[in-house]
Amino acid sequence: MKALTYHGSKDVRVETVPDPRIVEADDILLRVTATAICGSDLHLYHGKIPETKHGDIFGHEFMGVVEEAGPGVTEVSVGDRVVIPFVIACGHCFFCELEQYAACETTNPDQGASLRKRAMMTPPAALFGYSHLYGGVPGGQAEFVRVPKANVGPFVIPGSLDDERVLFLSDILPTGYQAVLNAKIGPGSSVAIFGAGPVGLMSAACARMLGAERIFIVDDEPYRLDFAAATYGAIPIDFSKVDSSEAILEKTHGRGVDASIDAVGFEAKGSTVETVMSTLKLETSSGEVIRQCIAATRRGGIVSIPGVYAGFIHGFLLGDAFDKGLTLAMGQTHVQKYLPELLDAIEDGRLQPDVIISHRMKLADAARGYDVFDAKKEDCRKVVLTP
Repeated sequence: MKALTYHGSKDVRVETVPDPRIVEADDILLRVTATAICGSDLHLYHGKIPETKHGDIFGHEFMGVVEEAGPGVTEVSVGDRVVIPFVIACGHCFFCELEQYAACETTNPDQGASLRKRAMMTPPAALFGYSHLYGGVPGGQAEFVRVPKANVGPFVIPGSLDDERVLFLSDILPTGYQAVLNAKIGPGSSVAIFGAGPVGLMSAACARMLGAERIFIVDDEPYRLDFAAATYGAIPIDFSKVDSSEAILEKTHGRGVDASIDAVGFEAKGSTVETVMSTLKLETSSGEVIRQCIAATRRGGIVSIPGVYAGFIHGFLLGDAFDKGLTLAMGQTHVQKYLPELLDAIEDGRLQPDVIISHRMKLADAARGYDVFDAKKEDCRKVVLTP
């Protein structure tokens, strides 16, 4: 089959690789009909995620048709059209019973063993196409995928909804939704969203759906800010022209917003000091957006972090967060928990996630898709690939 594979920083290629096969009784084989390039894929593309190896198949946003099912699969059947959550969860461990699927302690045993040697901690759940730190499971930017734990993950989609309307149920829509729920956004709320990429835009869509009164969105790309303003009624703030937290404070009588959402993560544009420290490997993540979130949020407010972070950061203003009595909420998304309600919102028109798609390409052109998305060429917001 054809698949997008990693060969070093900014070197990805569509190559012929061995076809996947059923390994466990509860596996399915999926014929991919649509997949997407996610903002967090760019961390892999830049070579910034540990334990990413040459030949790894990327992709954690995908859907398709069940081609084959193992004898233990009971929840889906051959021929079903399904969306695949990017989190692989067993459904029955301590964390899955709490619907904290991204903390599943059984699907990533090898990494769990190495983590416990270092820190006596339970492992993160395995993720599709996201390095051997998260299980080394081949991803969905391919013609076919082996999907483990198929009685828990695959989510059957009605035939009335085309792929593009539901594809983002795999990651960015539930990620944006969880970020907004963690921020406790409701009617009359104010929120500042840092980053107008796909997750930031989905956060804005969900905040608007849940009744937010004022949505600020921070970025330095005018085309992204214009889209967020026109589509979600967001108030755009260009951080290349103003200090974003100061601008938000000025527009909220010096008080700040009820909540801030960091939809950027560890590759945020930081200070010169942070750039030097990162180059010298004295830190692994930029703390710029976290600092802006803390400054922009009112006392007693919430900072919600769906953006991916790795390792340690310089200048994390814990004292300021403590002084303001802020709550921090963060982590990978418990995708399976939210799929039914989000599908309902798509079906009745309260959410239209496909409006953010700007580029449609064949899988064969995936390397160009990464380049266009990474460099923000051609006003690229989101790339969808079809085999």
